[in-house]
Order: sequence, then structure tokens, then C-alpha cells
Amino acid sequence: MQRVCGILDVEPAAAIQVKVPNGIGDRMAVVIVRDSDGSWHALGDTCTHANVSLAGGEVAEGTIECWKHGSPFDLATGRPLALPATEPVPVYTITVRGDDVFVDVDSTL
Repeated sequence: MQRVCGILDVEPAAAIQVKVPNGIGDRMAVVIVRDSDGSWHALGDTCTHANVSLAGGEVAEGTIECWKHGSPFDLATGRPLALPATEPVPVYTITVRGDDVFVDVDSTL
């Protein structure tokens, strides 16, 4: 688990991109999402359809929508819920401790 941001860095119903080193030293793009209900999620930050960041997408009711072509991804499973994306994004273990947000990019759900 690595600290990636503070809880005040992400507003409700918003997302940010962070770069997190994995176990072999590569820096991975991860989108940290705080849903409108206050729940936290960490997913791979690359849309599987258009190879663009999901961090700029709209967050609503358990999904993040790719800003480029509109595919919504389920925050809990990473699965796309509509075309054009057909492949899921990875979902990572995320933990909030106090004011800090931690992610484990070496462990997917």
C-alpha cells in the first residue's frame, strides 16, 4: 500500500490521476475516484477503448464515464457498462486511513 493523496485532494463526485510505482518500479497511472456517496475507488486510468485518461470523466452513481466517447465504467468492477468500450479496466485495493488515501497497484480486485 502506498499513500497517493489526501482525502481533501478529491471532491465528492470527482476523480484525479496519480502515478503509483508498482513492485518492479514502473509508474502506473491510476484514477482515484470519490463517488457522490463518499465511497473511494482506484482503477487503471486508461480507457480500454480510446487509450485516454478516465480522470477527466464524469463521476455519478457508481460509475466514471470516459470523456472522449462516453463509455461508463463500473467503479466496483471496472467493467464497461456501454459501448464503445468492451474490456474492463483494472480495479485496485484502496484504503482510507485518517486523512490519507492508500492504493496497492500490485493487488487487483
